Parts: sequence; C-alpha cells; structure tokens
Amino acid sequence: MSSPVTALRSALRTDFASSLVVFLVALPLCVGVAVASGVPAELGLLTGIVGGLVTGLLPGSSLQVSGPAAGLTVLVLTAVQDYGLPALGVIVLATGLLQLTLGALRLGRFFRAISLSVVHGMLAGIGLVLIAGQAYALSDGKAPGSGLSNVAGLPGLAVDVLASGAALAAVGIGVATVTVMTLWKKVPGRARLLPGPLVAVGAVTLLTAVFDLPVERVRVSGLLAAAQPPGAGDFARLTESGLLTTVVAFTLIASAESLFSAAAVDRLHRGPKTDYDRELMAQGAGNTVCGLLGALPMTAVIVRSAANVEAGAKTKLSRVLHGVWLLLFAALLPAALGLIPTAALAGVLVHAGFKLLPVKELVPLWREHRGEAVVLVVTATAILVTNMFEGVLIGLGLAVVKAAWETSHVHVEVDDQGDGPVRVRVLGNATFLRLPRILDALEHLPAHRPAELDLAGLRHLDHACMSALRNWADQHNGAHTVLPGCDGVPA
Repeated sequence: MSSPVTALRSALRTDFASSLVVFLVALPLCVGVAVASGVPAELGLLTGIVGGLVTGLLPGSSLQVSGPAAGLTVLVLTAVQDYGLPALGVIVLATGLLQLTLGALRLGRFFRAISLSVVHGMLAGIGLVLIAGQAYALSDGKAPGSGLSNVAGLPGLAVDVLASGAALAAVGIGVATVTVMTLWKKVPGRARLLPGPLVAVGAVTLLTAVFDLPVERVRVSGLLAAAQPPGAGDFARLTESGLLTTVVAFTLIASAESLFSAAAVDRLHRGPKTDYDRELMAQGAGNTVCGLLGALPMTAVIVRSAANVEAGAKTKLSRVLHGVWLLLFAALLPAALGLIPTAALAGVLVHAGFKLLPVKELVPLWREHRGEAVVLVVTATAILVTNMFEGVLIGLGLAVVKAAWETSHVHVEVDDQGDGPVRVRVLGNATFLRLPRILDALEHLPAHRPAELDLAGLRHLDHACMSALRNWADQHNGAHTVLPGCDGVPA
C-alpha cells in the first residue's frame, strides 16, 4: 500500500504531464479562435492564461479547462464589427459580473434545465456558421458577414479560388491541416500522445517556411500591446440597448456552454463532481479579469477538458500549469506566432466546426424522438439564418411548446345511455393547446339533450379551457347543462 506522500508525488507527476498535453491542445485553439473572432492572436492566449491562472484556481469543477471557445467566435466577431474592439472589454466585463451575480444567487443549477436538443442545436448552428465563415479564411479571403450570406457566397468563393494561385496554396494548407487532424487519431502507438491540432499546425507551418508559400501569416503585436483595457468612454456604451442584448447573449451562451461542458466532464471521471453555482462564479471571475484586460470571453471548453481527463489529471494543478505554459510561451516566444499560416488555423476551426455537428446522432434521434430532432434542426437553422441569440431563443421557444404539447394529454369520455343527460368526463391536463380537441368532442353531442360535464378527473385546467367550457355550457341547451366537477379543479 502506497503512502500518502508517494500518492501525492504520483499525482503531481501526472498533473504535470497532463498540463503539457492541455497546453499543446490549447495553443493552436487559443490563437485560432482569436484570429477567427477578428482580434489580435495574443488576446486568445491572454484569455487562455486567465482561464488557467484565475478560473483554474477557483472551486467548481476540478478538471475542466477554460479558455476562448469556438462556440463564441461568431458572437465575438459580430460584437467587434458592430461596436469595435475597445467595447469588447466592457461586454466581457459585464458578462463576468453578471455570471458572478447569477452564481451568488445560486442560479447556476438552473442552466441544466435547458433542453438537450436546444444545446445540440446550438452547437450544430455554431458549427455551421464556423465552417461557412472559415471557408473564406482557408483561402486567405474575407467572409461577407452573416452566416446566410457566407453560405450564399460559397459558389463565388470557389470560382475565385480556382482563378488564384495564392488562394489555391492557402486552401492546400488548410485542407492539409484538416486531413492531418482527421487521420491523426488512427496513428498507432505513443505518437497519438501529441495533440492532433499541434501536429497539423506544426507540419504545415514547417511546410510553408521551407517552400516559402505565398500565404498570409498570423500578425503579431505582443501580449502587452494587444491588451486593450476599456476606457471610461467605453463604459458609457452600457446604456445602449443593443450592447446590453449582446451582454445577455454572451452570458447565457457562455454559462450554458460551461455548465454543459461540466456535466460532460463529470461523466468522464470518478472524482468530485461539479458544484454548478461555484463553477458559474469561477467563470464569472475569469470573464471579469478578461474584460479588464480587453481579452476574449472564456468558457469551459470540452476539447481541452477531455484532453485533461484522458491525460490522467487528478487535481486542478494541471489546468493551472497549462496557464503557466501559455504565459511563458506568449512572453518568451511571441515571434513563433508570426510563422503560422492563417489558413492552418482556419483548418483547425473547420475541423472543430465539423465535430460540433451531430451527424451520427441525428438519424437515431429522428427515429426515436422525432420532436427532439425537429427542435435540434430548427435551432441550428435559425442560428445560421439569424444570429446566435435569436436562434437559441427560437429553439428554446419551440422546446417549450413541444414540452407543453406533449404534457397536455387530455381524454374525453362520452356516456350516452339514451335517456337523461349525456355524461361527459374529461381526464388529463386541459390546456389551451388541447382546447380544439375538447370543443370538437363537445360540439358533436346531441344539441337537444342536456349534458353533464365531469371535470373531477382533470389534473390541470387552465383559464382558457375553463372559460371555453363555461361558454359552451351557457350555449348548449341553456340551464340544462351542468358542470359538477368544476369546483376544486386545479388551474
């Protein structure tokens, strides 16, 4: 039996090794998300550093890792385009403070109430928008803007690429990146210990340097130069309704993605489970610091978190150390970023976008839970056609309507003995969604016979149904109609 000291040393060695793996996974993703968001690459690293050194130290979830997420790329890009880069810090700061408030009020657990089909639809919509937008970056081009316009412009992009040698070279770099990442999982032996994104980006960066390919590289400005803390004038913009709506969108999506990730990570290990309220406050603290530095917003990221668990991490030390390695890289080797082709980072994000699409799960879901599949597809399509916030709201609304429809089971029993009043018994949950069915059954009763409605078997009777039944009772044969089950019916 090993001593506590020996067990501690073993855990420290494992956490140290895990931190290196997470660092190697996080490095290309931090840079890629920043470039795709239309901000300096260093801001992605800055958010990753805060995710390790600030959020990583706080309680909540011990093993999940935070940093800039592909899921917020579209929202950040839109915010930067609409309000400018200086306003990003204010938006992220307000998001962090709101998350801290929600966590302090112990509302973190309620984020688990979101429909799973809406979450998967949100991720699928993000994936579609990400793929459509990064298709332009693969050729060193600029995306038109919204998800729908990006999709509509793809045929024209293909024509432009075929007519340009430089664009073809960039596409070749991006496709090579995606290919290496896809095939890397099939490599046998210990080679797979190296993260696929790092191998792919490293290989194409070396290829670009050796052959001096005419493709764009990441622009480097330095960590301190890239940071843009918000000024007094930026805080005044919090009075703008559009900016406040963006803050709410950041908060809902970042919080939901973080806590959804926490639930997924909890299923991967047998250690302590997540305290959702504390985790939400940890995310809020991290986003508050990111906002003060003018960096990207952060969420818990399932890709990095899964890599952390798979590498054998035992404590939060691994995620803290990964932030240390990011800091050392940004401080000592910033020029290395300038060697990376932007098309390679676009390839990393295209690959990440495809992984967000529930391709394998959609067909079984359609067979077993058709309504859930419809919610998923509608949510993803709405995000692609409108934007992230409106798409998620549409998905949530549809999920609520679906749940209300499925729980509003009502059954109408008619007992006609041939003489005396017709006895009608209504069972189940009578809501406005089922009102047409109830009224259809009542209107088929003989008009010349009194009717007796028994509502005692109802578990729920809403105001719309009660009013409609009373109106029907007044009109059907006058005072001959009685509703003996009305008293005490839950409404």
